[in-house]
Amino acid sequence: MFRSVDNAGVQELFPEPIAGWMTVAVDRPIDLAGHGLTYAVPPELADLEIGAPVTVPLGRGNTPTAGWVTGRIQETEKPPGVIKFITDRRQGPPLPADLVELGCWMAKYWLAPPGPTLSAMLPAPVRRGTGTVTHRLIHLVSSPTEIPARCGPAQKRVLAFLNALPAEELPIERSTLRDKVGISTFGPIDALVQRGVLLETRRTSIHEAWDPTHLQVPPVPEPTPQQQSIIDDVLTRRTRYSANLLHGVTGAGKTEIYLRIMQEILEAGCHVLVLVPEIALTPQLAARLSARFPDEQVALLHSALPAATRNAHWHAIRRGDARITLGPRSAVFAPIPEGRLGLIVVDEEHDASLKQETTPRYHGRDVAIHRAHRAGCPILLCSATPSLESWHNAQSRDDWTLHSLTTRAPGLRTPRTRVVDLASERREDRDRGSSLGPTLRSALAETLRQDRQALLLLNRRGWATYLACSSRRCGWVLECAHCDAAMVYHRHGEIPSGGYVRCHHCLGEVRLPTSCEECGKPIARLGTGTQRLEEEILALHPELVEGQSLIRLDTDSMADAAGLHEILAAFQRGEVRVLLGTQMIAKGLDVPGVRLVGVIDADTALHLPDFRASERTFQLISQVTGRCGRGDEPGIAIVQTMDPDAPSIVAACRGAASEFLESELTHRRQASLPPATRMARIVVQDENLTDCETTIARICEAITSLAPESGIVLGPMPCPLARVRNRHRREILLTASTATAIQQWLHQAAADRILADPSVIVDIDPMSLL
Repeated sequence: MFRSVDNAGVQELFPEPIAGWMTVAVDRPIDLAGHGLTYAVPPELADLEIGAPVTVPLGRGNTPTAGWVTGRIQETEKPPGVIKFITDRRQGPPLPADLVELGCWMAKYWLAPPGPTLSAMLPAPVRRGTGTVTHRLIHLVSSPTEIPARCGPAQKRVLAFLNALPAEELPIERSTLRDKVGISTFGPIDALVQRGVLLETRRTSIHEAWDPTHLQVPPVPEPTPQQQSIIDDVLTRRTRYSANLLHGVTGAGKTEIYLRIMQEILEAGCHVLVLVPEIALTPQLAARLSARFPDEQVALLHSALPAATRNAHWHAIRRGDARITLGPRSAVFAPIPEGRLGLIVVDEEHDASLKQETTPRYHGRDVAIHRAHRAGCPILLCSATPSLESWHNAQSRDDWTLHSLTTRAPGLRTPRTRVVDLASERREDRDRGSSLGPTLRSALAETLRQDRQALLLLNRRGWATYLACSSRRCGWVLECAHCDAAMVYHRHGEIPSGGYVRCHHCLGEVRLPTSCEECGKPIARLGTGTQRLEEEILALHPELVEGQSLIRLDTDSMADAAGLHEILAAFQRGEVRVLLGTQMIAKGLDVPGVRLVGVIDADTALHLPDFRASERTFQLISQVTGRCGRGDEPGIAIVQTMDPDAPSIVAACRGAASEFLESELTHRRQASLPPATRMARIVVQDENLTDCETTIARICEAITSLAPESGIVLGPMPCPLARVRNRHRREILLTASTATAIQQWLHQAAADRILADPSVIVDIDPMSLL
């Protein structure tokens, strides 16, 4: 019996029974509607379940293609002879059925191909089986008092050894048995297995070697009446879905609230999923979870773990051994046994890192909300600076509740925050080239004199962020040859010229030119990055030691997660006196010794061409200034800015989150911007500028004709970054009154193949417009 395949499909030369039909999401960028492709199931694969990894023939050439079973079909309108058969079952674990359902929903909502979406839900080490080891175990079939006849000397020694072993030490590993008996080959053991005297079984396990960093954990505090009220309110709805936005000032004890709720959920036998925006936040929280729940296994799921560890933790979650899962946005796909999920926590829910910027372009917070809804469990969204989307939902939806903490937890002091007009200070400062104004320089000196710690935030990497001709008449600026962006100068002691220039978009690097390429004049190195700030502080305070008592923390200085965790542990122990870096240091650090927080330039993102720029500036300043005052002393936060009257900066320094959010929400409503509306961004990227502009114009015309009554089309227009990696970028922005309206609009465009060009990127609910 065999099948003959032609371009029309599969034609049976002889009748063959079909065990049914299934939909398969193929691992190719097709099927944006998310329906899956229909395949026949051969009898030998009749036991396939939803989520099974399979191989199917695709296209006229019947190319063997990986895919995932997404559903069963009772009947099909197509004649059996034209439906292709599933070829085989692939190696690797199946996806749980609830994750398949979640992945198909994601594909439809974010207009992504379902096959690659499902593949993205399974970590690569799990697909590859990294660290999986097969153990061959030897059992005695019985305990014979006499050694069977016709046994060689080596076989007799094997049986004698096994008979002498205590019962609790059986079965024994095959290689261990060989070594203990002192024979050189497995031949005698295998011969006894073949004769039925011994029994061999095989068991697989995942070997992993990982020792998590242990950080100091504060003692368990008693909840305040305000905290207890929130805990009780959430737990009254523990058996059904509810969305809870937990908003409170930094240091208000939001973590303690969800730890108390977790304890009740775990005691009820359920599992808890905790999401954080950054891998950097996992060490402290993992240590705190392990100390709080010593009898529970805490599984971590993130890309910085060793591959075998990720595989081991994934399977521990799936088996139900680990009932607490912690990780960044991808941990939302943790394979928690169906029906066992009791709580989801999204810490720092406002953070843009929860949004993925490659296909599928999902938002971890929104997927977590949907998963909680399907599981019928509460979700807790925590932030001192809530996103406007969550703030809006908490005020307008019946299934959302806003919980507020207005004061810091007992024992923590509210820091004093001072806004410094940097332009005014520089006019009076003798050292006008310094990144630190007189106020911040004085505060840093006093902090070090008192043997306290300081955090300094500058959200720009490198040494000089802008390289231009020193002649005012020339106007030449060093730009990337592949992007419409300025190059950034990085110091490097091993390079003769002292450093190199790098594009932070395409990562292209070239040597620093010796002079202006237009007029030959010297090059001016302008703007300050974290490298330059580090050199300046070392010059001001030679008692500090680079890499020991002064550490720079950014993506250039961190090689791996282990180094990051060690730096954070050293900072918590007080060994690091000054920690400076980018936004990596603004989140989650809870160190009592921090007396000073300095924001070097609060205007870094304030004037970017993105309607969320003001919101992000408010969030960043609020978060980093909240890192001080976590001990006995209140501490001080100094915010340097060229725009001291900017509403976002003023509100952040006053701690007026509710006031800022209400004001910003009013502006968004007036401008018909999210969250008052829903938005989608369509970007075309092409190396040929003419083709790029032609394609975006065609899409704009076609999609405008499909616009709903509330639909608005902006563009076509160049993206703020109009060229990246030699590809020109043009965009249109779509807004509609509701999510349903914009979904129907885009799905109709996809059905009409308006968005089928491979150069097109569709981003629904975009978090960045750069």
